[in-house]
Amino acid sequence: MNLDQLRVFYIAAEKKNFSQTAKALHISQPSVSQQIQQLENALNTKLFERTTKSIRLTEAGNILFHYAERIIHLAESAEKEISLLSEALTGEIHIGASTTIGEHVLPYVLGKFKMEYPKVTLRMHINNSQQIIDQLSNQEIQLGFVESTLRHPKLHYQPLLEDELVVVSSRTSPHPLLGDRDSITPYELFSLPLILREPGSGTRQVIEESLDKLDLDPGKLHIVMELGNTEAVKAAVETGMGLSILSRFALQRELKLQTLKILTMKGLHFRRSFYLVYDKSKVLPNQSETFLHFILRYFDS
Repeated sequence: MNLDQLRVFYIAAEKKNFSQTAKALHISQPSVSQQIQQLENALNTKLFERTTKSIRLTEAGNILFHYAERIIHLAESAEKEISLLSEALTGEIHIGASTTIGEHVLPYVLGKFKMEYPKVTLRMHINNSQQIIDQLSNQEIQLGFVESTLRHPKLHYQPLLEDELVVVSSRTSPHPLLGDRDSITPYELFSLPLILREPGSGTRQVIEESLDKLDLDPGKLHIVMELGNTEAVKAAVETGMGLSILSRFALQRELKLQTLKILTMKGLHFRRSFYLVYDKSKVLPNQSETFLHFILRYFDS
């Protein structure tokens, strides 16, 4: 019995599925099965009852699960304390970020961290907020950065910075219903064609929640297109197909090039926070915890 086998066993016991275990640990499913088989052979007992769709712990598996949790946490704590004695921080950090913060805020911060800790490998996965929460709960990533308040009972949400969403239109090819106007009313928002991010994105959630607060039904918006990333939305708006509601952070290049313009709108504001999200019940690897404190210091300065 070794620590790697215990880690695989522990995650498999939590997931109740070898395929999800492989995904969380970034290894192949046959490797998961092999590690479990070797552990069962070493202990001379069966740890899982297997079916075609799921797995469940045997009585022996339940006993080992409680010990494995304590052993793994102790080992991780020991590794962290020992690594603090070394000047060079190493290892990989898997983080997930929703589109706006991942593409327009974090790259500069990641560069700063990399300059300070050159031997650490950073791997960032860009998805919408719901997918990031799912990845965290499945332990596929250690830290998440999201643009919405999609809550999960095991996760801690730390506000990092404020953002404002604004209505934008094409400056070079304005929509015929809008012309050269620089402002609209909240009620006109429902008659003009909109190009928005997909449901599940943080941007979409903020729009819908802000409208709900004013008793305006987001279901009545005239949405002509839904796109899975912000760059595609901006490109569609530039053609004059419709308007959109996007983060100011995501518009810096287009405003400078004067391909898009911001429309003022009195009485309706779309504001949100960006959050750092992580599971407080899990012991983070030393490199991930160092990155966590680096991020908190950076946005607090």
